[in-house]
Amino acid sequence: MQGAGTAIEVRGLQKSFGQQTVLNGVDLKVDQGETLSVLGRSGVGKSILLKLIVGLQKPDSGSIRLHGREITGLSQDELNEVRKKVGFLFQQAALYDSLTVEENVAFPLKRHTPMSSAEQKDRVRELLARVGMEEHAGKMPSQISGGMQKRVGLARALALEPDILLFDEPTAGLDPITAGEIEELILRLQEQRRTASIVVTHDLHGAKTISDHLALLNEGNVLIEGTFEELERSQDKFVSQFLRKGS
Repeated sequence: MQGAGTAIEVRGLQKSFGQQTVLNGVDLKVDQGETLSVLGRSGVGKSILLKLIVGLQKPDSGSIRLHGREITGLSQDELNEVRKKVGFLFQQAALYDSLTVEENVAFPLKRHTPMSSAEQKDRVRELLARVGMEEHAGKMPSQISGGMQKRVGLARALALEPDILLFDEPTAGLDPITAGEIEELILRLQEQRRTASIVVTHDLHGAKTISDHLALLNEGNVLIEGTFEELERSQDKFVSQFLRKGS
């Protein structure tokens, strides 16, 4: 897919926790309308990368630009404004246990828009229909499956019409059929909305299905970036081993 301009650009990103260096000069770029999957072993810093991009954590050094705007030095208020255009699907869906499905999806609308209650209700109904969850609006998160929770989390992530989407392990812990449904949902969203997306995943098959290109992190750096076919052609021993074990 060809995007219309660069949506996400990361340059020289570094992040350490104490003596442990997690990211050591990461460079990545995602154009509008593109999906990049970030692969790597557990603990390699994939989820940290997403948290840095959305401003939940600060890098030690490096640059993060969203639609050309540097976010690393922004105040909390400025960052909150930027975040409205970024949808984040957390690994565990991160729904509020005490709110119904409908109330969870309405939460960002209540907080960040001047919509009336009736307008919010219509918008929530539309979002839940988009992810196939409209019949479960009145249920609590504990009453629905993990896959359904991910769908609701996705509906909430879409509430403010973001043009950037970040997915942290969207199919983790799901059976193959449900995982496939989530992947279909992500693909459909890409076609409809032309968002710029980064998907952190262990699921190689899923990454191949939904991605325009992939980046493999190893020892704090992007070891290789390209299409799935380009990764397959790599002569690098770690790349070959990772693809073989993950397939």
